[in-house]
Amino acid sequence: MTSSLFSCGFAIIIGSPNAGKSTLLNKLLDFKLSIVTPKPQTTRKKITGIYHNDNCQIIFLDTPGIMKPQQKLHESMLGVIRETLKDADIVIALLPYSGKKDLIDREFAEELFSGWLKPAGKKVIVVLNKCDLVTEERQRLAEEFVRNTWNPACVLSVSALKGNNLPQLVEAIRPFLPLNYPLYPEDTLSTAPERFFVSEIIREKIFLLYGREVPYSTEVVIDEFREQYEDDPSRKDLIRCSVIVERETQKQIVIGHKGAALKKLGQTARKEIEEMLGRPVFLELFIKVRPDWRKKNNLLKSYGY
Repeated sequence: MTSSLFSCGFAIIIGSPNAGKSTLLNKLLDFKLSIVTPKPQTTRKKITGIYHNDNCQIIFLDTPGIMKPQQKLHESMLGVIRETLKDADIVIALLPYSGKKDLIDREFAEELFSGWLKPAGKKVIVVLNKCDLVTEERQRLAEEFVRNTWNPACVLSVSALKGNNLPQLVEAIRPFLPLNYPLYPEDTLSTAPERFFVSEIIREKIFLLYGREVPYSTEVVIDEFREQYEDDPSRKDLIRCSVIVERETQKQIVIGHKGAALKKLGQTARKEIEEMLGRPVFLELFIKVRPDWRKKNNLLKSYGY
């Protein structure tokens, strides 16, 4: 039975590309839900992660990084953030510590507060990430600066990578959650279907295995997801995917010499997909060229943007 002290609600994680939003979500859930790569702008769609403890259920909404849009795909990603802000009970503004003279990226923080958070009119918890890289004195100065400049509901320093101060973050979020009952069963980690996470895993491997512009020009579409293993353990689940690129030259790069690069992509993705699903899969990847898909509304819509 749920206690009357129980809280539940929606917390959106918002910040710049590579602020550590996906790392934070994964660490809070103790599960790799969001793909993480060293390259910025890896997350393209809203990802829902559900955190549970005895006192609360927090539905975290991980969003794409905020950047200046250069094409329709970016505009769509920024639209996702605006829509998600409407659903939030509390906003987690993630600002990483800067190794430079400034404690944080003040220019981005100013744009975030004036251009995004003020119009949304939501309560904000500022989370200063990567605190493991700075001294306690710098943390104190940064927290003081943020408090005095923008007056958020709460400021705290964390390390999403190391897990520092994450229990304190959960406790800071709790008072802003409006419901006194959980919205999802305790064993639910996300509302997204398995096929979404399969496509994200493949996309992550593309970011990790290929250089320069290829990952940003690529989309992964699940064409077929046939679950066969449960009914007949002699048959693996069948997953057929299209890897969409913008140019013929990119297709050649993804395939590689004698198909070696594509083979490596398939093997590394399949291994992680099997770990996530807990069952064997047969993964087929087809490379398709769709010129300038990131600029075409009809294609973006068909890919779920």
